[in-house]
Amino acid sequence: MAMGVPARRGGRRRRAPMAEINVTPLVDVMLVLLIIFMVTAPLLVAGVPVDLPQNRAAPLDQQAKPVSVTIDRQGAIFIDDAAVAEAALPSRFATIAAQPAPSEGRRIYLRADKGLDYGRVMLVMGELNRAGLNRVALVSVGEQ
Repeated sequence: MAMGVPARRGGRRRRAPMAEINVTPLVDVMLVLLIIFMVTAPLLVAGVPVDLPQNRAAPLDQQAKPVSVTIDRQGAIFIDDAAVAEAALPSRFATIAAQPAPSEGRRIYLRADKGLDYGRVMLVMGELNRAGLNRVALVSVGEQ
């Protein structure tokens, strides 16, 4: 016989209501949500604006002169106003990456005509990345 719990008819005992909350499923759900937010938060911040030709941003305050890479409407590539063949890009970017960089790192300004094919710009950005030049700023004109 059980102590303190009266027996009901038919031999069944009545259970007392449970007054405790099981916290384990709550903790499991919260940890899963935390992991989801930790994975998705960086993806929400990263991105490149699509409409680059006009903006209201102030010019960057910079001490060292950055390297300027320009792609004109015909697709010709220039590094600091000197024309460069597409085949010579890896060696030229490797030379730039080998030069001593300022304390804030070497910044590359990429200027491309807005009517240019997207693949052409990505080709140049891929070569910059392969050479280790990862601080690339896309240049646009201010609002007119």
